[in-house]
Amino acid sequence: MDEESVLAFVVTSEEAGLRADTAIARAAGLSRAVAARLAESGAVTCGGVPLTKKQIVREGDEIRILLPEPECAEAEPEDIPLDIVYEDGDVIVVNKPKGMVVHPAPGHERGTLVSALLWHSGDSLSGIGGVMRPGIVHRIDRDTTGLIAAAKNDAAHQALAAQLAAHTMYREYQALVIGTVPAEGTVDAPIGRSRTDRKKMAVLPAGAAGAREARTHYTLLEGFGAFSYVRLVLETGRTHQIRVHMSSIGHPVMGDETYGANRTPFERRHAALLEGQCLHAGALHFTHPRTGEPIHLTAPLPAPFERLLTLLRGGEESR
Repeated sequence: MDEESVLAFVVTSEEAGLRADTAIARAAGLSRAVAARLAESGAVTCGGVPLTKKQIVREGDEIRILLPEPECAEAEPEDIPLDIVYEDGDVIVVNKPKGMVVHPAPGHERGTLVSALLWHSGDSLSGIGGVMRPGIVHRIDRDTTGLIAAAKNDAAHQALAAQLAAHTMYREYQALVIGTVPAEGTVDAPIGRSRTDRKKMAVLPAGAAGAREARTHYTLLEGFGAFSYVRLVLETGRTHQIRVHMSSIGHPVMGDETYGANRTPFERRHAALLEGQCLHAGALHFTHPRTGEPIHLTAPLPAPFERLLTLLRGGEESR
């Protein structure tokens, strides 16, 4: 089994005392039932010795999990409403809502953007992404809202992918982040799979195995003392790039449960408005793959994001 199928982690003080299946579930991002099955199958070891699901783990235990190969889930069409911002015979751009996964994945086989696109567009989606990701040129996270483009044919897909590779597709985000950021700046730090938590990404040293160059440009739009409203422009497009980069400089995205610290009192008071990171893909500019014309698209902030801004502008974060 290759390295990508092995998850290794060291039990922390927070995990010490848990049953093995619970600790495995947390580390691998799995359900407890799946974690228990892995342990029962002998796929989990502690110090080279098989670990049963009911064993209690201790701080410092070194645990290795042999993860099963992911099943290739073919997306099925589903009648899900889409907020279509732009569409023609080559490209469709959608304003994705919070909570929608882009393509099928373990635990998220239905209700995806791909399924909605298949219902809407039928067979007229690029096949380059395969049966799991037909038409998908780039992705945004499940709890990130905003613009995402899909290609309706292979030629359009190749042209848009080339723009992404050449960094000529403009992708602008808005976010609320913790703390006060400088007026503007750039985070230039390679990103790769975390060495301690395989379900997360992390800033890695340049030249490290798996590290890929990543650059995020940010501009302060409004400061609220404890929080900042920022514009972010991606030069590259790594998994979780904005979330990892902003966390790495001490300004995690508000509501980010993966890369953020403990929630602030403001976040706890308004948890119903967050439900994940407060990050919105608000602008997308690209060259049309057939006509060569510039396409400039925007999507308004979702209502919960606007409400949080209103509360901050009213000074609530200081109360």
